[in-house]
Amino acid sequence: MSNTASPVPVEEVTPAKGGLDRFFEISARGSRVSNEMRGGLVTFVAMAYIVVLNPIILSGSPDVDGNSLEFTQVAAVTAFTAGAMTILFSLVARLPFAFAAGLGINSFLAVSVVGQVTWPEAMGLVVVNGLLIVLLAATGLRTLIFNAVPMQLKTAITVGIGLFIAFIGFVDAGFVTSTGVASPPVGLGIDGSVATIPTLLFIVTLLLSGVLLALKVRGALLIGLATGTVLSVIVEAIWNIGPKFGADGSVNPGGWGLTVPELPSQLIALPDLSLIGQFDIVGAFSRIGALAAVMLVFTLLFTNFFDAMGTFTGLSREAELADAKGNFPRLRAALIVEGVGAVAGGATSSSSNTVFIESGAGIGEGARTGLASLVTGGLFLLAMFFTPLTAMVPSEIAAAALVLVGAMMMSQIRHVDLTDMTVTIPVFLTISVMPFTYSIANGIGAGFIAWVVLQTFAGKAKRVHPLLWIVAAGFVVYFARGPIESAMGII
Repeated sequence: MSNTASPVPVEEVTPAKGGLDRFFEISARGSRVSNEMRGGLVTFVAMAYIVVLNPIILSGSPDVDGNSLEFTQVAAVTAFTAGAMTILFSLVARLPFAFAAGLGINSFLAVSVVGQVTWPEAMGLVVVNGLLIVLLAATGLRTLIFNAVPMQLKTAITVGIGLFIAFIGFVDAGFVTSTGVASPPVGLGIDGSVATIPTLLFIVTLLLSGVLLALKVRGALLIGLATGTVLSVIVEAIWNIGPKFGADGSVNPGGWGLTVPELPSQLIALPDLSLIGQFDIVGAFSRIGALAAVMLVFTLLFTNFFDAMGTFTGLSREAELADAKGNFPRLRAALIVEGVGAVAGGATSSSSNTVFIESGAGIGEGARTGLASLVTGGLFLLAMFFTPLTAMVPSEIAAAALVLVGAMMMSQIRHVDLTDMTVTIPVFLTISVMPFTYSIANGIGAGFIAWVVLQTFAGKAKRVHPLLWIVAAGFVVYFARGPIESAMGII
């Protein structure tokens, strides 16, 4: 495997004989404890926004009975579940990937599901979805599907996720914004200009971190994030910029996005975990009917299943842990734990927990083992008590790390021969549809369908694994689920 995707040079490491080293295979993977600790910290910093963003999404939507989730309770269970699942994954799969509430599914629950059912019933559907994923992983079917994906598409998934990560970073930083018109739908900053101090600090952090990466400085991303956060706190203290969205509904275009970087008045607060166990696994089926509930579970399953598969593929390649076929160590165990994350997320009302693409930030710092995710998980558990401190890092600063990780992942495209259009078109669709539709699953689906169709009609049907036909057909249903639901009278 090439090392060009990682800014951390691989050193000759004398294998240690300690139990920690043997368990996590630290020396065997060319890493050091310091790399893992630093990588775990960087991953946490890049992901910490979820403790604030997830409750914003979930608590902002009343359910069919008019009840809403309470913000601080959602924040507490978000940190708790992320910490518990990341630690479980670190001990079982021993990989440097962290878990938290998936943004695609939490938005789907808040926008499309709780208008039909209550929040406990919605979380019950998430639990059902997770149990199905665990069953698919335990029986080996999920692994078979993973192995059926051609290497070209696995590489395209990695690159697509890289662009997706970068796009998320640009949007979080306010560098790319919605224009509010049909064409162009997005633009640079405000009216085509970088016009806010938070976005300017994003650029400063991006360039500083980029220079450090180019110079192969250890801890480049962490140094950049820490420096950007300190600058942000100083700037906020001097100019009192304030949040973009005020509590009274006012909008400050030049304000901070999710969190205002200021020294907290209170460092420690006891978490309220009373949402744990507040789910109803059968209520939705009786409230809206079995068919409607099954369609909702189907949507959750496809989104959860293929978002995670794509993320696992991209991160394992970035960490140089994937073999020539794109498989990585303890694949089945990783897939089972990912399913458990969905069950745990539903059971705690934090939404389905899945592997996070922001883990790439820690991998970019040299993380290669589960020790890094153990550190990340521990920090999430601490974040339950230090939520005010976690909120210090503005999303604009964390966004710089995401953009740089996206650049590193994009370099994987060099492994694909793009002279064959039966390969080029599916690869292009996979890469482009992810950021353009803001969904990893959509990109994977477009690539799978295009691969099956082009290979078949080009006389290369033998290159199509039988399972890909089934998965592609499933994606056709997934993409057409809106008309299908309408035809069934569900909507």
